[in-house]
Amino acid sequence: MAALLVAACLDLPDFGGRRHPYGDRAVQASLDRRIANTIASVNFDQRAYDTLGEMSILFAAVLGCVVLLRQTRDEHRAPPEPAAVARPVRRYALIALPVALVTGLYVIANGQLSPGGGFQGGVLAATALHLLYLGADYAALERVRPLGAFETTDALAVASFVVLGLASVLAGTAFLANTLLPYGTFGTLSSGGSVPLLNAAVGMEVASAVVVLIANFLDQAVEIEEERAS
Repeated sequence: MAALLVAACLDLPDFGGRRHPYGDRAVQASLDRRIANTIASVNFDQRAYDTLGEMSILFAAVLGCVVLLRQTRDEHRAPPEPAAVARPVRRYALIALPVALVTGLYVIANGQLSPGGGFQGGVLAATALHLLYLGADYAALERVRPLGAFETTDALAVASFVVLGLASVLAGTAFLANTLLPYGTFGTLSSGGSVPLLNAAVGMEVASAVVVLIANFLDQAVEIEEERAS
């Protein structure tokens, strides 16, 4: 495998040269399928199978953290005491929270049109929720962050990506082939065929995974304490 990798790299075009066969084909395929953002076309159309692998890696990483950080027998939960928050911090956090959340959803929704997409928008939307922790307290964050719902959404988002791929197979084409929906009008939210759906699935998975991941670390830092012998 190492020898084949070296042989392939030796045949690559020169860096900075005028010959970019993969890039030219990727851009043309993106335009043919009415996808304004070529990066989104590569991620959710031309190499959507790779993106499924990336989603699976994130899902497995979060699952591993949940298992490792779970409450053990020598630990108990203590209700966290709210700390005083400076007024400027509280004011900024509560104003910035809805702005950041809407921005994250906007980045996800426009992933096939402009820079961004499910990965970037998902992280932004998930971290926006935690401004409530900075501006208020941990109890307020827990009220708007039902962990079970986010865990379910994480699993459903990964499953929906796979279901869309299987739907392509049932339709008589390749797995995750962009043939299920019409390509639409170039430059609109409904353009790109199945790319917006795959992008939305990634956005939901990333947002839910980041929320679950941060929640488990916060539990360790705020709620879970070791049992003390009396």
